[in-house]
Amino acid sequence: MDYVYGPGRNHLFVPGPVNIPDPVIRAMTRNNEDYRSPAVPAMTKILLEDVKKIFKTTSGTPFLIPTTGTGAWESALTNTLSPGDRTVSFLIGQFSLLWIDQQQRLGFNVDVVESEWGQGANLDILASKLAADTAHTIKAVCIVHNETATGVTNNLAKVRRILDNYNHPALFLVDGVSSICALDFRMDEWGVDVALTGSQKALSLPTGMGIVCASPKAIEASKTAKSYRVFFDWKDYIKFYNLGTFWPYTPSIQLLYGLRAALDLLFEEGLDNVIERHSRLGKATRLAVEAWGLKNCTQKEEWFSDTVTAVVVPPYIDSSEIVRRAWKRYNLSLGLGLNKVAGKVFRIGHLGNLNELQLLGCLAGVEMVLKDVGYPVKLGSGVAAASAFLQNNTPLIPSRI
Repeated sequence: MDYVYGPGRNHLFVPGPVNIPDPVIRAMTRNNEDYRSPAVPAMTKILLEDVKKIFKTTSGTPFLIPTTGTGAWESALTNTLSPGDRTVSFLIGQFSLLWIDQQQRLGFNVDVVESEWGQGANLDILASKLAADTAHTIKAVCIVHNETATGVTNNLAKVRRILDNYNHPALFLVDGVSSICALDFRMDEWGVDVALTGSQKALSLPTGMGIVCASPKAIEASKTAKSYRVFFDWKDYIKFYNLGTFWPYTPSIQLLYGLRAALDLLFEEGLDNVIERHSRLGKATRLAVEAWGLKNCTQKEEWFSDTVTAVVVPPYIDSSEIVRRAWKRYNLSLGLGLNKVAGKVFRIGHLGNLNELQLLGCLAGVEMVLKDVGYPVKLGSGVAAASAFLQNNTPLIPSRI
């Protein structure tokens, strides 16, 4: 039973953690197992190969770490860098801010490139920094692919082009927590050296598994990196990979079976179809926001996110009240505005195992809440705009053709 009961199902539309599909829940409803038995290593071996597919890599080495995205950040940094190393990192919202804070606390020399919240990473400044760095003092470029606080998606292919244009050897580290398995992500093609995600986002699992994938260049860097690490040390994982037992410490058996089921669902739908579905849901949400007469926090179309939309409210409305009211009256969970945009935006998450009708239910709930808090929305306006788009653009379900 829910800790605070409400009739029906909670409509979970925060940008993570997200809805867990029933097949995944069923797969995780099992007893513990001996992870040293032949069964778990055999399953893990196949999981590691399949996880590479969501990063679109054939050469990367994946790590399934019992942690959150924050732990995955630390794994990426401490395995590839040494204290005092210079990094370039982009501050565009709350989660990029937190990653920068982690880099600083770990003792790296962080060159912060800050943009207004609602804008993407300033890649012109990156180009100028790389051009000036003829001594190659910059050891890593760190970027959040999809900034969840503001609904901004950065252009990773352009970052790689800039690095290549200046023939710069810096490592390319990417937070893909709210993008991988939802947005187009091409680790090998874009020359990403470390990519990471969290189980509770587009994979639609419970929180608790940080998934990191390292390129051969990153693995080589880990052999000389001098940052202290124990729990997150890739060397320990690789040692057990080579032994064929795969686990340096106890994994979550239930999450491994859940991951197996989640990957099966993604592959059955087809990753390209998954990405296209998120594109539809993102576009439909933005059309609804426009029909309500409200603005997107993201300032340019090129930065629009297909996993989360941050909606700017008028100055006379506290967006936190929208979130509170949605949960208290309609059993609808929306994302709060964070830090600089606290009270100014609310966020609609549209990622993971989610379909068109679920989204329309959320949009209907948002309209009622807007009316509740005194915003003059025309009921049905956003739902109509989103419905018209989805009715014209939603294909048949691939498995039912």
